[in-house]
Amino acid sequence: MSIDLNRRRAIAGIATSVGVLAAAGRAQEVAAQGQPPEKQNDPRTSIHYDLEIAAPPQRLYSILLDQKLFSAFSGMPATIDPTPGGTFSMFGGMIVGRNVELVANQRIVQAWRPTSWDPGVYSMVHFELKQRAAGTAMAFDHTGFPVGDHNHLDWGWHHHYWDPLKKFLA
Repeated sequence: MSIDLNRRRAIAGIATSVGVLAAAGRAQEVAAQGQPPEKQNDPRTSIHYDLEIAAPPQRLYSILLDQKLFSAFSGMPATIDPTPGGTFSMFGGMIVGRNVELVANQRIVQAWRPTSWDPGVYSMVHFELKQRAAGTAMAFDHTGFPVGDHNHLDWGWHHHYWDPLKKFLA
């Protein structure tokens, strides 16, 4: 009787372990889904977009610099000091930096870095906002990031900024 009970416990333990491993593997698959393959030899160190946003420049400027609005559109915690020289931490601390230049409703320039980069390595992010009849024409530039990060960052801007922002403003 105790042999059968021990055998059942052993089988149940193995089944649980296999289930946990399968779930962990699936979580990694889902996390990586849609992300571009890493191309370590990709020499590009800049990204440029010309975007049309269906909101006035004042609204877009506020969303990008107000921590409550940023958290609402991104779905992740953010702390943002919306002053020149002010620091920020976005996406639950995965992106940090400092506001370099702020021109109300027109321009945001930030020293910007994922916390996975080596300490002291920053890139520059530049949002230029212009009023248009249908909202805002935004020229966006991300420059000076490490070689090999282009595809990942390009994917991230679309999936963590532009797509959620469009949904938030709809």
